[in-house]
Amino acid sequence: MTHVVSTSAQRPPRFGFIVSKHVGGAVVRNTVRRRLKAICAEALPGVRDGADIVIRALPSSATADFSALRAEVLRCLDRKAAV
Repeated sequence: MTHVVSTSAQRPPRFGFIVSKHVGGAVVRNTVRRRLKAICAEALPGVRDGADIVIRALPSSATADFSALRAEVLRCLDRKAAV
């Protein structure tokens, strides 16, 4: 689940991640968060300036492989926060 708020500020986009205990234990949550951070760092050039993006990881993200997670995040970012 992705939420985007656009601001008129001339600054790089900011990302926030919500990974609750429903996703799994601490190790699983941290793995999901690190994967999301890596995906967003890769997608950063395609995101408009001043965007505040919050990504909430659903429990299914714990079992998703990296390519499936990447495809879903990039699809949401292209739809909501593309340049």
